[in-house]
Amino acid sequence: MERIYLDYAATTPTDPEVLEAMRPYFTERFGNPSSIHGFGQEARKAVEAARAKVASFLGAREEEIIFTSGGTESDNTALSGVLWANAKKGNHVITTAVEHHAVIEPAQFLEKQGYKVTFVKPDAQGMIAPDDVEAAITDKTVLISVMHANNEIGTIQPIKEIGRIAKAKGIYFHTDAVQTVGHIPVNVEELNIDLLSLSAHKFYGPKGIGCLYVRKGTRILPFLRGGGQENRRRASTENLPAIVGTGRAVELCAKNMDAEARQQIAWRDRLIAEVPRRIDRVYLNGHPNQRLPNNVNFSIEYVEGESMLLSLDMLGIAASTGSACTSGDLEASHVLLSIGRPHELCHGSLRLTVGRYTKDSHIDRFLEVFPGIVAKLRAMSPLYEEKKS
Repeated sequence: MERIYLDYAATTPTDPEVLEAMRPYFTERFGNPSSIHGFGQEARKAVEAARAKVASFLGAREEEIIFTSGGTESDNTALSGVLWANAKKGNHVITTAVEHHAVIEPAQFLEKQGYKVTFVKPDAQGMIAPDDVEAAITDKTVLISVMHANNEIGTIQPIKEIGRIAKAKGIYFHTDAVQTVGHIPVNVEELNIDLLSLSAHKFYGPKGIGCLYVRKGTRILPFLRGGGQENRRRASTENLPAIVGTGRAVELCAKNMDAEARQQIAWRDRLIAEVPRRIDRVYLNGHPNQRLPNNVNFSIEYVEGESMLLSLDMLGIAASTGSACTSGDLEASHVLLSIGRPHELCHGSLRLTVGRYTKDSHIDRFLEVFPGIVAKLRAMSPLYEEKKS
């Protein structure tokens, strides 16, 4: 039985070329980049080369890139670091109700410390209105944080317009771009971004490594202390092989991204058209057009997401019910609730995300077996039987 992976938003496989680039830095060029001897200087050169690649990919300066352990650390650093450094300016942050938990939970923690947080609500398609963000601004607002695209429903936010508002008001603007970097164009200058979070394992790099872009002149304090690494902005010995892998991963994305996006849009739109045609009472979550090239998210009446996942997994197909970080949680998705889906539809959601190694035959196979899975699960549902009678 062929195993089919349709959960690229959760993580991506490390590209073989990335793995090959990393390999020497485990056993041959293993020096500590802070050491002054030859091993250390060889490692330092590799770190700075990777930093230059990431900076170029984002349209940033090399000194504006901080290597972190991933998107979660980058998000936490952006929120806490900016608020700590700008305490005299204000104590208010604006974010949204559809953010990843890596933004929502730090924001809630900051609330408990006495900071003020406004969670702007989306429309029914998960879109945040720039006017609503502007209306939430006060004379104490220090930071606005709006994700570039939602990890569950794929809606791409009007980041450029929100960034323009923040810039005009003299407010720092952060975006969680974990789902967009490597998949759609992201240029920090064009999008008016001051801080940006990314994670390498979302674009065929290794796990445990990410970056925080911080525009030159942005006042921010370090989240991790205890060493002078990353120009004293992030303590901890650098994860040398992973940093090298991140640099190679963005090189490959720069070369492949446009062609991959075109193919993924074709698969995405085929799923969006075919699933509701083959199964009744299916609802697309997220914006129909302004969405990630690889993301499809449905709510399906009279079935539970967990049951769909288990049934698909038994046939060798991997999918998700939403955020990878919360897919084991039985609570309804905060994203789906925020766009107005009732609890029963939240629990009946299915996210499909395609990627670099998806094939036409994988989509064919999913469309072949999924209607039967839904029919079988609905046959066991008293609510569905009641609806039919």
